[in-house]
Amino acid sequence: MRPVQEMTSQRRRYGLDVRVVVLVGGRDFGRCPLAAQTPTALWPLAEKPVLAHLLDHLAEAGFGQAAVCCAYDDAAAVKRAVRNAPLDVTLVVEELPAGTAGCLRDGVAADPGDLILALSGSMLAPPALEDLIEAHRAGGAELTIVFNPGRDGERSPGGPAEIYLCRPEVLSHVPPGGYCDIKEGLIPALLRAGGAVRPVVLGREAGNFHNRRGYLEALRVLFPQEPGRDLDAGAWAPTGSAFARQGADVLVHPTARLHGPVLIGDRARLAEEVVVVGPAMIGPDVSVDAQSVIARSAVWAHAHVGARCEIRESILDCHTQLPAGTEIVDRTISPRLSGRRSDRLLRSGLPDDGCRAEAARSFFGRLAAGLPEGVPRSGRALAYASGGLIVLAAFLWSFWPTFADLWDVWHRSDEYSSGLLVPFLAGYVLWLRRRELQPTAIRPALWFGLGAFLVAQAVRGAGTGFYYSSAERVSIVLTLAALVLLVLGWRYLVKVASILLFLCLMLPWPHRIQSAVTLPLQRWSTTAAVFCLELAGYDIRQDGNVIHIGHASVAVAEACNGLRMITAFFVISGLVALLVKRAWWEKLILLGSSLPIAFLCNTLRLAVTAVAFTLIEGEEWEQRFHDWGGYMMMPVALALVVGELWLLARLTTPPLEVEPVIISRRSTQQVADP
Repeated sequence: MRPVQEMTSQRRRYGLDVRVVVLVGGRDFGRCPLAAQTPTALWPLAEKPVLAHLLDHLAEAGFGQAAVCCAYDDAAAVKRAVRNAPLDVTLVVEELPAGTAGCLRDGVAADPGDLILALSGSMLAPPALEDLIEAHRAGGAELTIVFNPGRDGERSPGGPAEIYLCRPEVLSHVPPGGYCDIKEGLIPALLRAGGAVRPVVLGREAGNFHNRRGYLEALRVLFPQEPGRDLDAGAWAPTGSAFARQGADVLVHPTARLHGPVLIGDRARLAEEVVVVGPAMIGPDVSVDAQSVIARSAVWAHAHVGARCEIRESILDCHTQLPAGTEIVDRTISPRLSGRRSDRLLRSGLPDDGCRAEAARSFFGRLAAGLPEGVPRSGRALAYASGGLIVLAAFLWSFWPTFADLWDVWHRSDEYSSGLLVPFLAGYVLWLRRRELQPTAIRPALWFGLGAFLVAQAVRGAGTGFYYSSAERVSIVLTLAALVLLVLGWRYLVKVASILLFLCLMLPWPHRIQSAVTLPLQRWSTTAAVFCLELAGYDIRQDGNVIHIGHASVAVAEACNGLRMITAFFVISGLVALLVKRAWWEKLILLGSSLPIAFLCNTLRLAVTAVAFTLIEGEEWEQRFHDWGGYMMMPVALALVVGELWLLARLTTPPLEVEPVIISRRSTQQVADP
């Protein structure tokens, strides 16, 4: 403890007796999963929490005391964070939410001094407090609210910087107990009493944040952007094109490349050909395997990034194990968010220290050790995958008669021959999404899955008992969905729901529906072809479904009604919708356009075929032209789909200014090859 005289002298800054209140804030309510687990003030920056860095900044500014307000549930963690603070910290624990104004009341009510300075604990780049105090004194207001700069800089305010300066008389407008917010409670009460509230706009952002995006943006504000601008004197040094700060015992392979400001914690390891694009932070004891890319992201302490991973605009929580080949974009990955320990191990594919020996001794552990790189090597994960293969084999065996019936329909009927490709295309899309599915936690929904499975079998039984083959075929997709829910859980079902819906395109239409639309489609196709030929100037006459053009007569058979094009084009549009990265409403427009595209292509084929029959002779040549005319409509339809996507992109996406990023190789003489 400091002598009383020294403490008193340090409390007086800039001619005023200033009281400092740091607002830790509570946990988030679901908007940010990581903030729901840990208050953002306790998120790490290198080796210390953000709150500890803020207290260091206050001490450097000359303040000797501060009151830190936090919720009851976070008191123990906050106490550990401020244990080694270079100033005297009074911990104010709120058993019930008190609000920002309530924290001012509880933090300094016993001795409010001459000025109260309150600021958020989730702040990475606090401004010069001396300038703010001087601006508050010059403004003469009872309360000064600090804002980040807007788009026009200091001329217009942006978002709140969560820094408040007020006179002690303001506390008289705060209720003696209960909840009170500065914005909703204190400011209206102060204005009603005739007080003055003045805004101050900072010259640069304060780096306050409340979620993952805000944290990464605050890193950009905190880190130097060009040589000559230092966060701490001598702390940052340019390394090639990078502006990096490295801790103790850091090993960076000579082939690793850094670009932009990068903060590397103690004992971090970057393997060969690793690329880090700043602003980025690599925490203490982090290991990054070969050929991985980390761009504008934060990897916290003790995390491990496997080989050939790609991390962009994301946060990896402490102790996260990222399997090789994983791609993480705009996400938060944390072992604390996956729930049970077994789910976390299965999702990561890597056993922790407690079960590593057990996995090595087990049969599946020995089998997993021989797998190639990039495949999850956890014995438990391999056992789960083997069980899934057994379930899949049982599913195929059970539905084999139905699959044989579908195979016969695909080969016999031209209308549904495109359904043969659907299972293989669905498997291809599932393979492309494997990296997206890999981090998803496996949480089997036993009761819901069992109920869905019983419903699927009831549909199958009804189809078998009433000789309704369409019900039997639909039960294939229903059973697959039930098995996904039963074995993998709701999260997997949501992510593969679009693929399961795509599988429905392999099923023939019910006979009643097909019979109802066949004749109308045939009449419509004939009339549309006649209309197109009349527009082209041909002398043409329609007699039912027969087109008389010149000396030739072309009969539009039932097989030419366009149903086969409708089914085929739905498969094409469905596949494109699964592959492209577009908004859901754009994909709905794409699927809905399949019907008019099919009608247009079928009409074009009939019109061209009718004209061709007036020019060529011979039944064999007519049959060949008829068949190849249908095949040629496929690239036409695909071109229309691509053109539709281009048009949607032009209508909905503003032009972006692309700035090239130059990544240069680091000098090999700085770090020895490990």
